[in-house]
Amino acid sequence: MKKIAYIEIDTHAEVAQDFIEIMQDSREFEVDYYFSQKIRNQIKESGENIFLSDSSMIFDQLKAGKYDLVIVGTVHRYFNTFHAIIENFNTTIIVHNINFTNATKFALLKSIFKEDVIYRLKLWWKEGLFYSSKVYKKAKNLLVLDQELSSEKYKFLPLFYSKTFNRISDENLVVVIPGGVSQKRRDYQHTFEMIQNLKSSGKIIFVFLGKAKDNELKKLQKLSSSLSQNIEIKYFAERVSQNDFESWMQKADVLWCPIQQETEFFGQKEIYGMTKMTGNLGDSIKYSKMAIFPANYSSKLGFIIPEKENIMEQFQSVKNAAFDFQKDYNKKTVQEWLEKLLHQLIST
Repeated sequence: MKKIAYIEIDTHAEVAQDFIEIMQDSREFEVDYYFSQKIRNQIKESGENIFLSDSSMIFDQLKAGKYDLVIVGTVHRYFNTFHAIIENFNTTIIVHNINFTNATKFALLKSIFKEDVIYRLKLWWKEGLFYSSKVYKKAKNLLVLDQELSSEKYKFLPLFYSKTFNRISDENLVVVIPGGVSQKRRDYQHTFEMIQNLKSSGKIIFVFLGKAKDNELKKLQKLSSSLSQNIEIKYFAERVSQNDFESWMQKADVLWCPIQQETEFFGQKEIYGMTKMTGNLGDSIKYSKMAIFPANYSSKLGFIIPEKENIMEQFQSVKNAAFDFQKDYNKKTVQEWLEKLLHQLIST
């Protein structure tokens, strides 16, 4: 059996959770997981192969483990630590923002003073921010979670598979909008306006499945009090529990994902579907739900549907459509793809 270390001491707990689930019954690989306390608190599983770690401990932990491959889930900080790891171990990094991997020192310096100044100064002064591009360049391999972002340089990491669960039916049309309710990365203003002007003969429930706060929360409160009886919205002023999230995702007839085309990470422009993946893609696969994306989102996937002007008619159409997620995204198939990739990463 080959030994792998998976590290997540920064941000993407949901990706770490997906990796644990797909590798649980692997007969070819033994995986040890190194998580910060913040990440560990978000992981459902517990076991002898899950260890607490941080930037001061991780190098020594890896040295003691004698691993064939080290996978780093996120490199958005602790750049000096990960630079040392890459210099000494067969290291692969999961990339979440492709343009950030090529950011120059000058571009990073400019970004420090744009926002989160104290935090970014700490990254520069104590965590080796200017090592960032060097870390990505020196890594043995770089991975992306969206196949359409893959290339010779960025290999596709298959993680998402369609889970099996009992379909929770609802006599009403249920449209779920997954993700934190913030205008920063999604166009909720567009969504609010579409719902406000909607006319429906049957009952329709819109579920904003993520924490809403500040201006967006106020707009949701105002919107909910001004809709016709046929239209209902549900929203959350606190963090959505995993049980609530899974329950509503199972009830959903369709996902509505108003992703903004462009976002920014450390001053670098990132484009969803081209240089950055949206988590809604994984949501769609994991819960076997077809999803309506903005018309300008680039995708050839059959379960991603471009938004049309008559959104109400489209909701009904997508509800009655079918996509065979189990054909390409069943757990056995995805695990085989993943294990094949892991063997390649170890041998290169």
